[in-house]
Amino acid sequence: MTSFRHLKSVIRLNELAEDPIDLTQEEVITPKRIDAMIAGALGFRLFYAMERITEISLTALFELAEETHAIKKMVDMQAGEIVNCIHGYESEKRPALHTATRDFFEQRNTSDLAKEATELAYKECEKLRAFLNEIEKNGQFTDMIQIGIGGSDLGPKAVYMALEAFHKPGRRVHFLSNVDPDDGSHIFQQVDLEKTLVVVVSKSGTTLETLTNEQFAREKFKKAGINPKNHFLAVTGKGSPMDDPQQYAASFYIWDYIGGRYSATSMVGGVILAFALGMDRFLEFLRGASAMDKVALRTDPKANLPLLSALLGIWNRNFLALPTVAVIPYSQALSRFPAHLQQLDMESNGKRIDKKGHVVDFDTGPIIWGEPGTNGQHSFYQSIHQGTTCVPLEFIGFRESQYRDDILVQGTTCQEKLLANLLAQSIALAIGQQSDNPNQFFPGNRPNRILFAQRLDPYAMGALLAYYEHKVAFQGMIWNINSFDQEGVQLGKKLALKIIAQIAALKQNKPIDPKSFPLGAAYLKHIEGG
Repeated sequence: MTSFRHLKSVIRLNELAEDPIDLTQEEVITPKRIDAMIAGALGFRLFYAMERITEISLTALFELAEETHAIKKMVDMQAGEIVNCIHGYESEKRPALHTATRDFFEQRNTSDLAKEATELAYKECEKLRAFLNEIEKNGQFTDMIQIGIGGSDLGPKAVYMALEAFHKPGRRVHFLSNVDPDDGSHIFQQVDLEKTLVVVVSKSGTTLETLTNEQFAREKFKKAGINPKNHFLAVTGKGSPMDDPQQYAASFYIWDYIGGRYSATSMVGGVILAFALGMDRFLEFLRGASAMDKVALRTDPKANLPLLSALLGIWNRNFLALPTVAVIPYSQALSRFPAHLQQLDMESNGKRIDKKGHVVDFDTGPIIWGEPGTNGQHSFYQSIHQGTTCVPLEFIGFRESQYRDDILVQGTTCQEKLLANLLAQSIALAIGQQSDNPNQFFPGNRPNRILFAQRLDPYAMGALLAYYEHKVAFQGMIWNINSFDQEGVQLGKKLALKIIAQIAALKQNKPIDPKSFPLGAAYLKHIEGG
């Protein structure tokens, strides 16, 4: 494939970016523009009138998607083609079939591998249903602790927090990821061990932080005179060191073709979400994700919400040279969702080589961050409105609250005030404010868009999760980078193991061999020596 910078559509977009639309100019932001720049699917509407985009530049972006075969690549990904690879170099060489974990609601004409993956995912769901039915009968367990890190924590935790309003009565869940012992101690002070299940999540069965926290948890049970085997569950690869019926009451499987940050709809998220929400609500969550998977295959880019959002992001990143994106949900339930999206996007598209191993000469994934509104309005919005760095925003909002527990104050409800703040911030960032007082001058022209739905329920959450998964994947496909590996996290892990070995030697009163890792030894000389 032609290098990104030399694509015809990219050359055209660079020309258009030399004089982009100025949102602060009179008669640019109008009701007509808002009406024209809305896309919808599955009850979601994407408002993008506050992006620095015109129909001409939008058409050029659609040509970019066509020139890079973005839709075909998404079809191939969902069909089980090998997309996790770097051609000509050692790499994982795997499909990325997270969509198969929620594809059993209807029959699709797809590859044998995708069908097999879907059947395996369905079997795990049925196994999970049987297990939950069994523990429901005895009514012993009220709490579940998930031990995992990275994608085994961020996605499931974000989804659980988003749907906590729908949890089963008498069920509580906790997440232990940090190897910091204070994290584990805090959790175990809150639970009755007799009534607690622990689900340990590691695809390889060898993740150091997870295994360390698992041992920390097992010791708690042993000291209380409780057999850990009856309280511990495994989510792991079949045949891994953790696939051991002598150590776990039950095991649920995941596969190499499901990446950690894309795994919330697999058993990585399934066990704890189904325990907390009930199996029916977990399946409704999967149904929403599956429906958005189909939206991502639509050939009309204006009807393909993830692709449209991906293209708007590429316009901001590559042509307006904006390096960061803030994701701002106007929903307290989504307070942890930006952290999941941070991993999803930055681990997927924080790459400096293309799929042929060549160093890219253009920007790839942006820096992702965010917090819920309206809290952010009283902290970092000052910089967003009047700072020297222009930060594109992706707002998420809902017409109704989850609990539908609200009050009328001065003529409007809390939810209506929340919605008013969302809309006002979007408009204010775009149009700014003129003033002779420089302290009250707002430059405006700050691009943003709003993803809006009726209510955050399990179906909507599944669709929202898949929307962002496919937005990120589409951007990687257009940039021709590998969005499904994460070699960048490995180097630090390897060096940490060397330092751990040096610490262990010191604890045994053995001298450290400086040659084993001189820089680590240099630090330890000061840290361990006080």
